Amino acid sequence: MFSHIYYGVSDFERAYGFYSKLMACLGIQARFYDRDKPWAGWNSDSADGRPLFVISKPFNGQPHHAGNGQMIAFTAKDRTTVNAAYDLAIANGATCEGQPGLRNEYHQSYFGAYFRDTDGNKVCVVCHDAE
Repeated sequence: MFSHIYYGVSDFERAYGFYSKLMACLGIQARFYDRDKPWAGWNSDSADGRPLFVISKPFNGQPHHAGNGQMIAFTAKDRTTVNAAYDLAIANGATCEGQPGLRNEYHQSYFGAYFRDTDGNKVCVVCHDAE
């Protein structure tokens, strides 16, 4: 469905430090990094390298603004990884938007955690598998 997802950031190096740790925790591979542009991208193993998650300063040169009602959700391999990713994010400057736990209102096995990155972008890490 998705080719890529792009998050604007205000401080590229800070955001890169945050997301490089989070992506490593989730087992998502770095695909490129260019400090001069500045931008960086990650993707899971797939034949075509998609979908791709990208961070960069906004292309229009205007200040970054986090979207209200917008969120990206990364799949975790298990609930332990959801907990680890949440803890890592909070330890690296994220703010809590919902601690790790079951969210039965979505489905019986939905185990997710929510936080805002260092630029205020909302992120979810979720495992859909039963324990």
